[in-house]
Amino acid sequence: MDISALSSYFERYGGLAIFLVVLLEYMNLPGFPAGIILPFAGIYAAHGGMSLFLAIGISVLAGEVGSWILYFLGMYGGNAFLNMYLNRFPKHRQAIERTFDLIRRSGFYGIFISKLIPMVRTLISIPAGVLKMEFVKYSIASFLGITLWNTFFVGAGYIMGEPVLNIFTRG
Repeated sequence: MDISALSSYFERYGGLAIFLVVLLEYMNLPGFPAGIILPFAGIYAAHGGMSLFLAIGISVLAGEVGSWILYFLGMYGGNAFLNMYLNRFPKHRQAIERTFDLIRRSGFYGIFISKLIPMVRTLISIPAGVLKMEFVKYSIASFLGITLWNTFFVGAGYIMGEPVLNIFTRG
């Protein structure tokens, strides 16, 4: 998928496209990385596709739902799911082991900070579920981190607008 296809989806489906692409990104599934999709949502808002706050809100909701899905997969699939995941993505083992330690040591603050670190921010949800971290604390910490991350990137796209779009479409 390229930027013009993404633009077409945004024009056709608006907030639903933002929600689905961000949801998949937060579930750590292949697609556009947040560094592209979130600024593009800001550009879409800047061009009148929707309000900036709605674009941020949709992206945060999608991020939280994606994080919850991985959290519950970790909680109810437990170690079996984690082992299956690590067999498929063995390079993530070290990052996941660090996140277990981070959750044990730092809990709420560890989740919040993890949501601000690329790759770790999507992977943290599985170990949090496996460790059965209190769901409300997890959700609040996750929400705060996702909100900060997504607001920064959507806002950057909104503020920079055309120059950012021109960088992506020149290729």
